[in-house]
Amino acid sequence: MSFNLTRDGSSGGFENVFIPGDSDINNASRPIKEEEVQRCRDNGFEPVEFFIAQDALTIVVNNNADWLDSISIEDLQTIWSPDTAPETWADVNSDWPDEPFDLYGAATTSGTFDYFTEAVVGEEGSIREDFEGTEEDDLIAQGVSGNEYAMGYLPFAYYTNNPDEVKALSVSEGGGDPVEPSLEGAQSGNYPLARPLFFYANMNKLQEKQHLQEFIRFYINQADDDYIASDIGYVPSSSDMVEQNLTNLEQGTNGNYEHSM
Repeated sequence: MSFNLTRDGSSGGFENVFIPGDSDINNASRPIKEEEVQRCRDNGFEPVEFFIAQDALTIVVNNNADWLDSISIEDLQTIWSPDTAPETWADVNSDWPDEPFDLYGAATTSGTFDYFTEAVVGEEGSIREDFEGTEEDDLIAQGVSGNEYAMGYLPFAYYTNNPDEVKALSVSEGGGDPVEPSLEGAQSGNYPLARPLFFYANMNKLQEKQHLQEFIRFYINQADDDYIASDIGYVPSSSDMVEQNLTNLEQGTNGNYEHSM
């Protein structure tokens, strides 16, 4: 079995290769949108959804930012919203430095961008214009590590494999206690920026390609293994998730799958 992998972000992957029918599978850090489902159907196929893992999206600052250990969703919204777009840290909190923000985040084609803007700003796709967007997590970390007054956000899987490069902040919401990003917090839902991770398969391709079915079945059955947490940094699938994914695979290969959204 051979693979041709492209890295285009969740939204870019849906738009450029999956919806047109040019790829069998699309990984996504957000659920597929209803309009994307409809466009798949307009192109003659049903997308089959697999909920494969969970992540704790991690807010990071420079290691020298000793004046900040935690931040609220409300302050994050103020910082990143295009409606407020404060120039300095002190504009948000008078106890913070009177220094300009240097902001790094996911590119607009990324599912991480879609998730962050909806969860933090309150509207998908809404964000201030003066941030540096990229599909490369290492570039976000490099940017944040290079400026004491920088901020960014990263998958916990990247942070946990590079813990000395940047500083992770605990996050609070609605006046609650700050919660550190962790696999346990993501699994329990206590961490405010816990998010699901998916992949989607083209039903027609599933029915046509036995090796694709076998690969996805292998993928699903590996997704609850402990190494997903220890080596990768995601919350593994639960046994219930594995069973549901196998059911989705079986229904997809039989042509009677109904999208969950």
